Amino acid sequence: MAMEVELEPMAASIGVTVPVLRFLLCFAATIPLSFLWRIVPGRLPKHLYSAGVGVSLSYISFGLSSNMHFSVLIMIGYSSMLLFRPRCGILTFFLGFGYLIGCHVYYMSGDVWKDGGIDDTGALMVLTLKIISCSFNYNDGLLKEEEGLREAQRKYRLTKLPSLVEYIGYCLCCGSHFAGPVFEMKDYLDWTEGKGIWSKEAKGPSPSPYGATIRALIQAGFCMALYLYLVPYFPLSRFTEPIYQEWGFWKKFGYQYMSGFTARWKYYFIWSVSEASIIISGLGFSGWVNLSPPKPRWDRAKNVDILGVEFAKSSVMIPTVWNIQVSTWLRHYVYERLVQSGKKPRFFQLLATQTISAIWHGVYPGYIIFFVQSALMIAGSRAIYRWQQVTAPSMANAFVFLNFAYTLVVINYSSVGFLVLNLHETLAVFGSVYYIGTILPILMILLGNVIKPRRPGRSKAQKEQ
Repeated sequence: MAMEVELEPMAASIGVTVPVLRFLLCFAATIPLSFLWRIVPGRLPKHLYSAGVGVSLSYISFGLSSNMHFSVLIMIGYSSMLLFRPRCGILTFFLGFGYLIGCHVYYMSGDVWKDGGIDDTGALMVLTLKIISCSFNYNDGLLKEEEGLREAQRKYRLTKLPSLVEYIGYCLCCGSHFAGPVFEMKDYLDWTEGKGIWSKEAKGPSPSPYGATIRALIQAGFCMALYLYLVPYFPLSRFTEPIYQEWGFWKKFGYQYMSGFTARWKYYFIWSVSEASIIISGLGFSGWVNLSPPKPRWDRAKNVDILGVEFAKSSVMIPTVWNIQVSTWLRHYVYERLVQSGKKPRFFQLLATQTISAIWHGVYPGYIIFFVQSALMIAGSRAIYRWQQVTAPSMANAFVFLNFAYTLVVINYSSVGFLVLNLHETLAVFGSVYYIGTILPILMILLGNVIKPRRPGRSKAQKEQ
């Protein structure tokens, strides 16, 4: 209670609630605490430190109940691996998601977040992905190399059950469960034990994380400053005000674009801070760039490519530049595993993956609408790209611009559902611009099936070859 009183003036000065301020302080503390991990001696002490810091920060941020929730998920994952290895991946998937959905329904966090509050469901979301990936990888450890394993399966499969201390350290590592990024158990163990790219025998000297950490912190500061500047001009509450209904089509459409644009900078800030934390710990290191002299890469820590999002040339690129590690998780543990061996992925796999992503975010209609829209958006973008591939070189740039403009229109229109969450409000905002962002993807998909691009014919010389 005394801590609450002490934080009230600071919270009021920056316009947030005390729980949010408490979370932000703990979130910022992950950076120096992750740095201290580097000087902890020995494997077991490192695992204990990772777990202890995660538990402590969770308790300060969310209270005792958060660690109780985390304990349930941790026990679901570890018990499945310990007792039901041949089916532990799929078992952890359904039990983990079932528990997460129950927490989503109980807390209805979207309403809390919109009202300026915060709870532990965001951390539960990250933790759910981590326990599922670990179980699938332990399950894959039973398979042999010649059984058609995908590259990710070969790279991350676990042949040995991690100890419980290693598992908890992986799950709660220095507060990385707060906002990600999601990483693999194999990488965590190699990092802790000094193996793989972290070994002394690996190419190049030990990389310095300080320059990349400073860059991430400067990026975080810029993102937060821009968000705080823009948000008073583009509040989400404007969508329900009478003045919005008085505007014309273009002004409404422009406001939707700016609302989505403004909201993204909040996520850019969060991910930039988490990136700094993972980089300074050393876990974010992902190898060397072949330059002279060699430069370290920190892709494992990267969760967003800001310029890649804002200037995406097609909707297909969005999952590779936005929430990158979660998108990678969805590809490895949902999309690829739904594709039968020897067959090509279809729209079903894309739609199922986006639906899982929606459920992971929460049970609000706005999330479901946004991710179904995303599946349509990507499918429509692929149709435009197919036309681009077979068109004359003089017209190729026109299709590139068409795909860019299409992505810009549809992504900002669709993001309204993700932000307002409520079904009635989402449909009302969509309807205010005549559902243009829903009609365009469907139109592109239909045209792509009717006007199928034909590959240019091969020359006689090519046929003879």
